[in-house]
Amino acid sequence: MKKILLLLSATVVFVACSKVGNDEYIISGTAKGVENGKTIILETQDETGVVAKDTVKVENGKFEMKGKISEPAFYTIKLEGIPAPIPFILENGEEVTIEINKDSIQKSKVFGTYNNDEYVKFNGEITKVQKKLVDFQTKNTPAMQAAQQAKDTAAIKKLMQEFGKIQQEVGIATKSKYLTYAESHPKSFISVLILQGVLNDPSTDIKKAEAMFNSLEESLQNTKPGKAVKEALGKLKAGPAAPSVGGAK
Repeated sequence: MKKILLLLSATVVFVACSKVGNDEYIISGTAKGVENGKTIILETQDETGVVAKDTVKVENGKFEMKGKISEPAFYTIKLEGIPAPIPFILENGEEVTIEINKDSIQKSKVFGTYNNDEYVKFNGEITKVQKKLVDFQTKNTPAMQAAQQAKDTAAIKKLMQEFGKIQQEVGIATKSKYLTYAESHPKSFISVLILQGVLNDPSTDIKKAEAMFNSLEESLQNTKPGKAVKEALGKLKAGPAAPSVGGAK
């Protein structure tokens, strides 16, 4: 009984210490080596293009943003003077931690929420799958450039054929990894985005995609991408519209 009471007490303390309300988000960031006054820009994308949602200044190597959004979505932050964005998933009721690496933005870290931790892990898995293609490009770019300069069509054709073979192999493996992830992660925001993407592929198994969509948490089904998936599934199940006979005069 004492152990149970201690656990309950610890839970109460943990909840009480949380800075984030259910209807807001917090972005806590560090920017080591970045001078005071540099601007951090929070951006997202809508039908009109890239939209700036908020800006703050770096103070003593730190920054913080608070706000509200209607549903989970991909956002980016940018450090003034560096065009490369840092992507992450933003949602209410969560505190996202971002560590900016000003010397190598690609090495910046995002963590602190389930969806962002999943996003980092998923990207790591996809990078492993696509490594063979990247390695081929890195190794053979000088040979391709030399062949193009020498107008050696046989060498160019051979390299392109090898590249195409690896590209097809990696493409199949990548799609398999996407579908496996979506099928096994019904709570992840990435899963609904994957389904939205794969439905553009004519070879996708519609019944399997529908089953995966139905297994997603209801909150994900009701997001913008979730509603788009539901609409796409409806159209695909209905099939092409029957051609009209005759026509209006």
